[in-house]
Amino acid sequence: MAYQAFYRVYRPRTFSEMTGQTHVKQTLQNALLYDKTTHAYLFSGPRGTGKTSAAKIFAKALNCEQAPAAEPCNECSSCRSIDEGSNTDVIEFDAASNSRVEEMREIIEKVRFSPANSRFKVYIIDEVHMLSNSAFNALLKTLEEPPEHVVFILATTEPHKLPLTIISRCQRFDFKSHTQADIVARMITVLEDAKIPYNEQVLKIIAQAAAGGMRDALSLLDQVVSFSGDEMTLEDALLVTGSISQDMFYGIAEALLNKDIGQALTLLEQLVRDGKDPVRLVEDFITFFRDLLLIQTAPGLSDMLELAAFEPRFEELAKQFEASTLYNWIEILTKTQQEMRFSNHTKIYMETALLKMVQADAPVQSIGVGAPSPELEAKVTSLEQLVRELQQQLKDGGGTAGAAPQAEQKKRQRSQSAFKIPTGRIQEVLKNATKPDIQAIKTNWATVMGQLQRSHSALLNDAEPVAASPDAFVLKFKYDIHCQMASENQTFAAAFSQLLEQYTGKAYTPVYVPDANWLKIREEFIRNGGLKNEGDAQEPEGQEENPFSSDGASPEEDPFVSEAERLFGKDFVEVHDD
Repeated sequence: MAYQAFYRVYRPRTFSEMTGQTHVKQTLQNALLYDKTTHAYLFSGPRGTGKTSAAKIFAKALNCEQAPAAEPCNECSSCRSIDEGSNTDVIEFDAASNSRVEEMREIIEKVRFSPANSRFKVYIIDEVHMLSNSAFNALLKTLEEPPEHVVFILATTEPHKLPLTIISRCQRFDFKSHTQADIVARMITVLEDAKIPYNEQVLKIIAQAAAGGMRDALSLLDQVVSFSGDEMTLEDALLVTGSISQDMFYGIAEALLNKDIGQALTLLEQLVRDGKDPVRLVEDFITFFRDLLLIQTAPGLSDMLELAAFEPRFEELAKQFEASTLYNWIEILTKTQQEMRFSNHTKIYMETALLKMVQADAPVQSIGVGAPSPELEAKVTSLEQLVRELQQQLKDGGGTAGAAPQAEQKKRQRSQSAFKIPTGRIQEVLKNATKPDIQAIKTNWATVMGQLQRSHSALLNDAEPVAASPDAFVLKFKYDIHCQMASENQTFAAAFSQLLEQYTGKAYTPVYVPDANWLKIREEFIRNGGLKNEGDAQEPEGQEENPFSSDGASPEEDPFVSEAERLFGKDFVEVHDD
């Protein structure tokens, strides 16, 4: 028979052979023993934690000739056929390669047929999160009310991708990652059964590289055994798994502790040249410093070391570190690990992390040793005095009542004085103002507002054009602050002028003015003879009547008519008396 990998040969065939997952095994065994099994199960968890193995064992126990029993016998014809994969009533379905709705409909059509040789027809759907939405919808009704002889077992590594309607119809079991001790114990069992000598430190390195997955651990063990030959060595395990030796960890940690950044970077460069992945190096260093912190704070928990071996040199190194330093280094490496995910230059991030770790203590020491500067002391004293004065004013009650309006008035005066009113430019526009120009701007005003960015159009919510000449127009603002913001925003001015020229066909330069100032300038212009009042008999012949907006000109005007004329222009408004 051809050689088979360890993870296939030593796949558990009973619940007792499964490593860990006690909460899953006990629940399923009790359900089998007391005949309280349900129609749908969801097994979720990281890869290599026993989901598919548990599903097969459960399928065997359901159909075992010795049922009801907490374990399959593995001797009857049903158990043997399921182990061999020849039982037609236990169907394994890979959703990763059969995700379309057509494949799911084919399963649903066969569900109603009774099992050929077994008590239950068991469907094991692996990687169920890969099914399409249509396939999930097709499965939904059958999963909710299947025939009595059918059991569905769904397995996934990403349960968050499943619709909630599917999850709610299943009994969910969350498989946990295996601990390093569980993985090492399982590998020892495998090696002893295969009569292969082993080194427990080698097995720890393999367990660390497996990251909680039993299948990954047994695959790496298979590689190390094949590479080593007669005896597994530490160097072989480091080479196969891509890990680094503990001596290299010692070298870099001591270089960082002695602030020898040159030595630390040299050792890092050597590791990268040897083919080590910087992302993996960051993870290993986090684990190594975690082990140092563990031994420093709890020396009796040496069994919980994940990466390092407990030896005198490691214990001595742990005593040289401050706990705060290790906490800081772990934090720096964790942030670096997150940043590496978005970059192809991972080596640079690792080098930067080493530099940060060497310099991490400098700011803290300078704060503790240096005396505060005289300027800082004076600033603190003045702030304390100000706080005392404010507290006293609050106690007195009346002191702040008159101060607030004065402060507000001063603030308004400052904001008003900050914007210089372009009186000369406004009067120039008024001298050359024409009715067609102001009408052209007002006609296209709503269109231009709709084309502006939201932040720009917000400045013009309470603004309106009130006068226009062939090359400029006066834009009146209700609030002074909006007027100042518009005049200072060059991006807004460029976009606004460009859009206005696009729709009117003429290049108008905006002249900004607050509401109160506009009324004064307009009245002064009329008083000085720039434009005669309406109905004046001496108005020059041919001069256009009111070529700019008459906002605020006559209080007798109907406000509704004025508002309509402001929005649509006088030529588009007709007033009818009832």
